[in-house]
Amino acid sequence: MGIDLGGTKTEVLVLDAARQPLYRQRCATPAQDYVAILELVAAEFEQARSRFGSDITLGIGIPGAISPRSGLLRNSNTQSLNGHALLQDLESRIGCQPRIENDANCFALSEALGGVAQGYRVVFGVIIGTGTGGGLVVDGKLLNGPHRITGEWGHNPLPWRQRADGISTCYCGKRACIETFLSGPGMARNFARRYRRKMDSAGIVAAAEQGDASCIEMLERYYDQMARALAQVINIIDPDAIVLGGGMSNIDSIYRQVPRRLRDYVFSDFVETPILKAQRGDSSGVFGAALLWD
Repeated sequence: MGIDLGGTKTEVLVLDAARQPLYRQRCATPAQDYVAILELVAAEFEQARSRFGSDITLGIGIPGAISPRSGLLRNSNTQSLNGHALLQDLESRIGCQPRIENDANCFALSEALGGVAQGYRVVFGVIIGTGTGGGLVVDGKLLNGPHRITGEWGHNPLPWRQRADGISTCYCGKRACIETFLSGPGMARNFARRYRRKMDSAGIVAAAEQGDASCIEMLERYYDQMARALAQVINIIDPDAIVLGGGMSNIDSIYRQVPRRLRDYVFSDFVETPILKAQRGDSSGVFGAALLWD
């Protein structure tokens, strides 16, 4: 069983031994109430256990990560989770220990094991949606590191920053994090600041397609910002493939416009790194959560 605990929705999935779905469900996440989140997860697990058997395993994808030092959850943009012993609290409610990973790690694992990046040895998975996260899979295994922050590219500063980019303070307390430029809310805030117009990211993209000059200019800047951010990843990791997920990954022009800009920033005489769109869409994270037991 996998649960993807998102900021707005929670998705539940049960896979059989061949990794095929037996059961799927989505519901709203009570994001402001930690106890209600615990109760939701426990209720879904109990329902699955009664239906599929008591030996069912549970993997959970979460925004943020559990500190290996304190055991408390940190760095989540679902801020009601921060500072709580989520693993222990869930274990006491359901009577067994789930496996918990960052949602971007689950996304990367899903796409590397059975998605669009299957067959690539080193895969960097990127989520660009309400927030911006990343995960790294090598030879089908997640890499976490001693601080459990491998892949957290969204909380590095945007590289090769330009005056036209502007600058924003991130929820993490730092300024000019990649997340403040490439997330959906980040694009909307930057658009409002530069053009004195309020539009969400979907509206900006739609208006650009209709010929709105300001929105076209905003998208052009977004492509370049993403190219700079991904070039930094390529310069450090040199992955065999980069997979994009999250709401912003549905901007189809990204896959045409960003690769050709990488040449301006990658420290190489050529760039062949494929930028791929997630095969499992916004359900990729829940597949990865279920696969934490593979």
